[in-house]
Amino acid sequence: MQSRNVTLPEENKRNIIEINLTVPAEFVLVGFSDIPKLHWFFFGIFLFIYVIILLGNGLIILITKVEPTYQTPMYFFISNFSFIEICYVSVTLPRMLMDLCTLKGNISFYGCATQMCLFLFLGTTECFLLVVMSYDRYVAICNPLYYPLIMNHKMCNQLVVGSWVIGIPIQVGQTYHIFSLPFCKSNKLNHFFCDMPQLLQLTCGDIFMSKIMFYIPTVLFVTVPFMLIVGSYSRIISTIVKLPSSTGRTKAFSTCSSHIIVLFLFYGSGGITYLKPKSNEYEGTDKILSLFYTILTPMFNPLIYSLRNKDVTMALRKFFPSLFTLQKN
Repeated sequence: MQSRNVTLPEENKRNIIEINLTVPAEFVLVGFSDIPKLHWFFFGIFLFIYVIILLGNGLIILITKVEPTYQTPMYFFISNFSFIEICYVSVTLPRMLMDLCTLKGNISFYGCATQMCLFLFLGTTECFLLVVMSYDRYVAICNPLYYPLIMNHKMCNQLVVGSWVIGIPIQVGQTYHIFSLPFCKSNKLNHFFCDMPQLLQLTCGDIFMSKIMFYIPTVLFVTVPFMLIVGSYSRIISTIVKLPSSTGRTKAFSTCSSHIIVLFLFYGSGGITYLKPKSNEYEGTDKILSLFYTILTPMFNPLIYSLRNKDVTMALRKFFPSLFTLQKN
């Protein structure tokens, strides 16, 4: 049998190219579907964690609003941080619970874009709010006499609003750029939510500039805030060491230790995930690390602040008896 070359018309070639580069109608989040026998086990664990996150962070917000003694800048920032944690985890965890329940990870193109944009925006807000909290501790410990003057009500509101607003234009632009790229590979994301590194692996063509646009905001919103926090705490620690009273040193360290623990949990897992070289060999590791900064850190946040903070513990003891008294009346 003789083979012969078939020449396709130019119009047909263009149609084939357009089909290969078409925008997918939906993506499929693989998540934990590779181990379907354990999907109800994972569903129960993550549902329990989600409830703990909502109750724990919600309780911190309630205490800081109800108790007059906690109307201070530090607790104002802690309550805002708890609110961000609730929003941050609600972007990914309810969707993951639904996928575990139905064993379907289908998510629409625009739904995926919305999830990624919100996730990046809230993550950026959290990074800058952690900087604000470290600055608050720096002023309180290094310049205690000027603390009421510097951290006044107007300044606190401006710092919180700035933390929310600063990342909006860049993250919206970044999301628009990623979802404008041609997706010519599989529409399966080996992740439990729409994240930028996994989406970049599905695009084709020259994505060098796309990677540059990915790493520049990552360095800007992860590395720069982290260095500012390190600078603040280096000054704080040097000031604490010079305090003449051992009681004063212990109190200052205990005030900052909760913040430092949250920092290491969030920046440690998030920084490794986003700044390390991407490889298909470590996709399972990426999912585990993602669980730390998307789910476990928001869960540990109220536990760390309540268990390591004597003021919050005392507020809880006052608050719950008052609830029981109201119920009896």
